[in-house]
Amino acid sequence: MKLTIKDRIGPRCIIKEDGQKIYDEIHGLLKNGETVTLDFNGVSQFASPFFNFAIGQLLKDIPEADLRRLLQIEHLKRNRQNGCRARH
Repeated sequence: MKLTIKDRIGPRCIIKEDGQKIYDEIHGLLKNGETVTLDFNGVSQFASPFFNFAIGQLLKDIPEADLRRLLQIEHLKRNRQNGCRARH
């Protein structure tokens, strides 16, 4: 399954509530061994609270090796400084 983050959240992925929405959508799929791709094309800002809730809490019950194998990340650019705009 491929999720386009901009379509689900918008161009700013900053708050934990938005991260929770992504977690809720992908957790069951990953637990069932399905591959999930998160596409960050068009996302211009991101911060750790979003990622802590979207991805970090997956490690509670999905082994890291499985998560690395099943979760794919696309178009995520390194940001200039924490919580600021993504580099294009």
